[in-house]
This record gives sequence, structure tokens and C-alpha cells, in this order.
Amino acid sequence: MIHSLFIINSSGDVFLEKHWRSVISRSVCDYYLEAQRNNPSDIQPVIATPHHYLISIQRGGVSFVAVCMEEIPPLFVIEFLHRIVDTFRDYFSDCTESIIKEHYVVIYELLDEMLDNGFPLATESNILKELIKPPNILRSIANTVTGKSNVSDILPSGQLSNIPWRRSGVKYTNNEAYFDVIEEVDAIIDKSGATVFAEIQGYIDCCIKLSGMPDLTLSFMNPRLFDDVSFHPCVRFKRWETERLLSFVPPDGNFRLISYHVSSQSVVVIPLYVRHNLSIKTGEQGRMDLTVGPKQTLGRTIEGVKLDILLPKCVLNCVLVANQGRYNFDTVSKILHWDIGKIDPSKLPNIRGNISIASGANTSDFNPSINVHFVINQLAVSGLKVNRLDMYGEKYKPFKGVKYITKAGRFQIRM
Repeated sequence: MIHSLFIINSSGDVFLEKHWRSVISRSVCDYYLEAQRNNPSDIQPVIATPHHYLISIQRGGVSFVAVCMEEIPPLFVIEFLHRIVDTFRDYFSDCTESIIKEHYVVIYELLDEMLDNGFPLATESNILKELIKPPNILRSIANTVTGKSNVSDILPSGQLSNIPWRRSGVKYTNNEAYFDVIEEVDAIIDKSGATVFAEIQGYIDCCIKLSGMPDLTLSFMNPRLFDDVSFHPCVRFKRWETERLLSFVPPDGNFRLISYHVSSQSVVVIPLYVRHNLSIKTGEQGRMDLTVGPKQTLGRTIEGVKLDILLPKCVLNCVLVANQGRYNFDTVSKILHWDIGKIDPSKLPNIRGNISIASGANTSDFNPSINVHFVINQLAVSGLKVNRLDMYGEKYKPFKGVKYITKAGRFQIRM
């Protein structure tokens, strides 16, 4: 299955490699690095070489490249690579080059447990934490003195049952189940404000702290909204197919229950608008005026608003006045960053002023674009609603909570 894993930094240096089935020279990464040099913003996730297949993801400025010797389902490997990154973030709070170098020992122990002879074995965070204790200062000092590792001598109890994602004998003083319904809006808006493309990528993240072995059933008000769905292994797929219910025995702790996709443009609501005006007065000066406002938010407040305006290379500087937030212009990348924060409908954020253009520059193809970031709490923009959560197999009554969040994904407005 997966023979080797190479982790590459932004400079193209391999700073960690792990081999499961056979040792493969790191020179195989040259094919990936060549593809990265040719098109750094759009690297093919699967690269076929004369003797290997390279399957890669990029997260946190770091590239994870898995090497396979035969044809295999690429999405299976891509999902596993994302699971590796999520595990690192769960253990170390982040997944950057410096963090990985700081925890080399624990990372090699994790990779040894997550794959057996190249096949995924243990990928659930709560099971891995029973096998390998998360690092802390006292344990690191004790291991250095005694020569011990972080690996437990006892096999997790869940590995011996038909529910390998949940450990047995779980007990909590307060039994709680929290569900975060998070939706990311991907959209392209043209110059006139019309929607060229819009879809929603959503997922439900859970934090389950329930005693015993609870059997949960989660139902929705409108489950037909889902166009494409992927589940955690705990979900009983047959019940979803027949009844559109999520029936599952949950892992203990944090996990992602379901990921879904909504692509119908009649359903996707655009929550904000940007009214823009960009005019070139003379050959060396232009005027910019931007206003941001809420569009369809069902009375919810738009927070964490940030605009990244990608200006052409011929722009030298910007002298602007913002009535809210603060801005800065990067003269190297030619990106104007405007951090707005919360939008007050009674006083819409506005930024206006002059932009300097290089003398003799061709402004006929002057087509900047805006990347928008925002967060709306207590709103699922697709209209998805959780109906109820029922629990079977245990007699206590847990506390249940559902939170809805809408965020900007790849949200671009063309000027």
C-alpha cells in the first residue's frame, strides 16, 4: 500500500522520512519538486513516475508526499495523509516544520502505530492517545532519564472489541454531547455582483463525553440538502440510506462525524456583498472605493471580516482612508490587506483613496480580485437544521448542544 512518507518544507528540503515496507531513496521526491516549481499554486495530487506513484497534500506550509509502488485508490491515501496532519495538530496543537522537528520521537512513534506494513491500522485520536501519551515536559524528562518511550505497554481496550474506535469503561461526572455544524461557502462573484459559482462544503465536528457505551441517533429537519456525503466509520450506512438518520456508537472525545457538499445554486446564499469602484484617472494614478455590507444573514452578525485585494504588479503604493478596521499594503506581493472585524449595518465599512501606478504601465487588463474572509455564528447558510438527538443503551440523560457556524471558504469577488 504506502511504502514511504516524505515531509517537505517550503524550501524543497526533505526534513523527515518514514519507510514501512522498503527503503525508497528521497530522490523520488524530485518529481514532486519539479511539479512544484512548474506550478506552485496548483500541484497535481497524484504524480506518476516510471516506478512509483506520488500522492501528496499541502497543509500548514508543509508538503506530505506518500510513495506507492502499485496503483491504489488515491482518495484513500489522501484521506490518510489528512488524518496524519489532524493527529499531529491534536497532539502538538499545530503542524508546522518547527513543531514536527521539535517532536521527532513522538511523530515516529505515531507513524509506526498508524500504519502496519503500509496499511492504515490505528487512526482514531482517542485510541492513539492510549497507545502513545501526548508529550509534556515532565514525561519527556522522565523518558530521557529512564530511556523509556511514550508507547504504552497495554493494548487499548477498543482494539479488542468490534468497536475499535471507542475505548471501554469510559466514565464521566458530567455527560455531554456537543455538535458543531460548520459550513464553508465557496463562491465566485463577477464585476456586476452576479454569482458565477457557489457551493457549500460542510462538516459536523463532535465532542462526545459520555459514559459507558451509548448508541446515538441524530436526525435532521431537511436531510435531502446533502448532495455528497462522507462518514466517520462509526456511522451505520444502511440506516442513512433507508431513513436518512445518523445512527452510531461515537468515539470518545473529538472527531468529525460527517462531511457533506451542497452544490445547488438555488440553495447557496451569498451572505455579504462588496460594492467596489476602481477608476484610473491618469496614466499614473487611480482611485479606489470599497464598501462591504450584509446581504442575507437572517439577522445574524458577520464577524471576522477580512479582505485581501490582489492588485496588479504595476501598482506602486496605496494611500487610503478606512472608516473601520486597519489596512496595509504589501509592496512585494501587491496585496492590500483590510482587516474589518464586525460589520455594523448602521455604518457600513468603507475604504477609499488613491493608488499609484507605475509610469507607462498598461492598465487595459487591470482586473484585480478580492478574497473575502468572514464568520457568521449561529447560522448554517444552507438551511440545515438538527432535529433531535436520541440516546440508547444507557439510562442517564446527557446534556446536548448544537452550534452552527458559517465561514468563507474560497470566496472571491472580481473587480
